[in-house]
Amino acid sequence: MKLGMVLEGGGMRGMYTAGILDVLMENEIVVDGIVGVSAGTVFGCNYKSKQIGRTIRYNKKYCKDPRYGSMKSLLKTGDIFDKDFCYNRLPKELDPFDYKTFTENPMEFYATCTDANTGKAFYKRCYNGDDKELEWFRASASMPLVSKVVEIDGGAYLDGGIADSIPIRWMQEKGFEKNIVILTRPEGYRKSKNRLLWLMRIALHKYPNMIKAMKNRHINYNESLDEVFRLRKEGKVLLFCPDAGMDVSRTESDPDKLEEAYRMGKKHAFARLEEIRAFMKS
Repeated sequence: MKLGMVLEGGGMRGMYTAGILDVLMENEIVVDGIVGVSAGTVFGCNYKSKQIGRTIRYNKKYCKDPRYGSMKSLLKTGDIFDKDFCYNRLPKELDPFDYKTFTENPMEFYATCTDANTGKAFYKRCYNGDDKELEWFRASASMPLVSKVVEIDGGAYLDGGIADSIPIRWMQEKGFEKNIVILTRPEGYRKSKNRLLWLMRIALHKYPNMIKAMKNRHINYNESLDEVFRLRKEGKVLLFCPDAGMDVSRTESDPDKLEEAYRMGKKHAFARLEEIRAFMKS
């Protein structure tokens, strides 16, 4: 039986996820495969590269940098997260990503993207984190309206959360019968209709299937939640959710709030270490 992990997106709410992943690494708890969505991809890759503390470190250091999530970057480059800074300078110079460990680690790693032409989810397996794969990371985390469509091999892609925010069904189909699922919304959260759909119809008019996916996103999201809860009852999912009081936005630039979310994730993981080990053994 293969053990998997599903990492929801949510922008900087992913600091909660980072705290959990660091505790797992500190306690040498490993899974056979990960599927990340948006922030779950760009932060979750540090679990495969075994870099404890890297996610919270560089996010706190650069969260106020205008190249790292700002209207200035959006107006200047067309992306709220500057491509060169986030996917070139940061992983190669400022806080180096361990490409060697990522490549040598046999853990399967998948980045979830949304195909802009079909409106369907595309799950890209990443092996080494090279420049080509970093483009898949970027596509997975490119939020509509504040990011340009990412073109790869003749295709066009955006945020994986549009088509499949919580790819639990896909992981089970891949043979990962038991999964640790880390969400970035509190338990009880339900997604509602997108109030900016009218604006997306204008901005993404070249991609009608993407618009359809956005229109149905809340339905698919809530159905995935229901599936997660059903599988939890069956003992096939171990679920983590932040507390309702976590006050972190998708583009949070307050380092103290990021630290608070990160510590919440660590606290939750520490408290459930024995439960995690038992889940993996059962």
